Amino acid sequence: MARKKRRFEQLEAAAAAPKEKKTYVDPIQQRVLPRLEGAGSKLEGKGRTILYGIAALVILAILFAVFMRWNNRSGGSAQAALGKAMETSQARVSDTPAPASSTQKTFKTEKERAEAAIAEFQAVIDKFGGDVAEKAKYFIAINRLSTDRPTGVQELETIANSSGETSKLAKFALAQTRVGDNRLDEAATLYQELAAMSDAVIAKETINFELAKIYEKQGKKQEAVELYFSIAKAASEAKDAEGKAVSPSETATEAKAKVKELDPEKAKEIPESAPDSPFGGPIG
Repeated sequence: MARKKRRFEQLEAAAAAPKEKKTYVDPIQQRVLPRLEGAGSKLEGKGRTILYGIAALVILAILFAVFMRWNNRSGGSAQAALGKAMETSQARVSDTPAPASSTQKTFKTEKERAEAAIAEFQAVIDKFGGDVAEKAKYFIAINRLSTDRPTGVQELETIANSSGETSKLAKFALAQTRVGDNRLDEAATLYQELAAMSDAVIAKETINFELAKIYEKQGKKQEAVELYFSIAKAASEAKDAEGKAVSPSETATEAKAKVKELDPEKAKEIPESAPDSPFGGPIG
């Protein structure tokens, strides 16, 4: 179950007017997910129940950024209601109650928090309908993984077979549950479908990294190396709009480390990107 936590808080906002579609370069992926993976390593071998809990947390982690994109598309009241439900789904879980002066919610268990969030998302559906309701249904399914996993998985399957951004996110979350159930072939198929999309919402390097991990589990070393290599190489060659080198994401850094581990000779083919001088141009 090492590194099982890659997905939960991501909702970003694109304006209603058509504009260039952005590939999600998850800030969660760069900060939260590596920490979740570390915790996953420590919990290795402690049972499927823990694994399922981590999968749910992981999925809820990728989604908050995606919410930030979606959030600008919704009307004021609907947006506020969806945001409030999202806050509940991310509230602190602790046995220690919040200070009397605090306005933040706290819950004693993940299940209690998920149940509260589900109720708020359902209220959004009942009151607003439309596009915002579709998003709320998706978040209900994600939270349901902590309260009634089989039903949550079933709801994700239904959403994944629909259309729009929520279907892509549901497919990604569904792939995570397939990995948790050791249904690796099915998980790989879902990731391959996402990787083939021109706009899968989730960053392609995230999708390909997850697919490479499955190939490793399946003993397909060469396929795994090729995917890890492509992620690391693309990151090492990436430039911003001004032509300056872009710092690699955590995912790209991990992919490079995996290539070194699995195929040291192949790793030598990954270009070493030189840091840019503050005065312009590479250093050295």
